[in-house]
Amino acid sequence: MAQPETGPIAAKPHIKFDPDGKPFIEAHRCRACGAVTADARLACPACASRDGFDAFRVKQTGKLIAYSIVKRSYPGIATPFVSAIAAFDGGLALKANLVGVGFEPEAIAPNIEVRLTFNEALGRTDAEGRAYVGYQFEPQKS
Repeated sequence: MAQPETGPIAAKPHIKFDPDGKPFIEAHRCRACGAVTADARLACPACASRDGFDAFRVKQTGKLIAYSIVKRSYPGIATPFVSAIAAFDGGLALKANLVGVGFEPEAIAPNIEVRLTFNEALGRTDAEGRAYVGYQFEPQKS
């Protein structure tokens, strides 16, 4: 679905909105080799095929595959935070902040199940005051 003309806007091109205005991640699967990418491309980054891609909605559950606890950053970026990469059902891997955990390595279990959640992209807005929508990971509650 196209970007709504009112209401929040996507902070990244692979964030889409359903007819109810709820955000989701749209990924693209290569028709030739099955590789998955977040953004639409002219050619597959895995096999270089130009046979096209099939878009699909990414499930919001996945597994944490790597993280880094960031304790120093650029001015204006609040620290600490956990920068993480998670693999989601369907084959897409995304990078985002992992929230709801401590900032020490022993606070983050390896290979934990995570859930993709959407937020207001640090409160940033465009020139018309429309809020951007970003995403983050949270540990999945069992």
